[in-house]
Amino acid sequence: QVQLVESGGGLVQVGDSLRLSCAQSGGMFRLYSLGWFRQAPGKEREFVTAISRSGMTDYTDSVKGRFTISRDNAKNTMYLQMNSLKDEDTAVYYCASDLFLSRGAEYIPRTRAEYDYWGQGTQVTVSS
Repeated sequence: QVQLVESGGGLVQVGDSLRLSCAQSGGMFRLYSLGWFRQAPGKEREFVTAISRSGMTDYTDSVKGRFTISRDNAKNTMYLQMNSLKDEDTAVYYCASDLFLSRGAEYIPRTRAEYDYWGQGTQVTVSS
């Protein structure tokens, strides 16, 4: 049984940085592709970034150059470094995980429907 636990959210000011963590238990972590999604009040949950099991990454346009996704397979943990935060980054951030062994190691899953495992979410509030 795969479980994901996010941490690191909080209240920050515009321009600040924050690092989110997502720890996975269960499963062989290095084989999983991982993603971050976010949901602002009144909006749909949207893709932010993802990393393949080989370490390939992709980002939604609004966070390119500001956010960095990474993974530490030895610690079964994924990270999201968020710099130059803007008030429109305010949302609940969710990590997601799943196996895509039928796809190549570079495959990056970008849609909610592709992931079976989700964390409980962590609130990020950016205040101006």
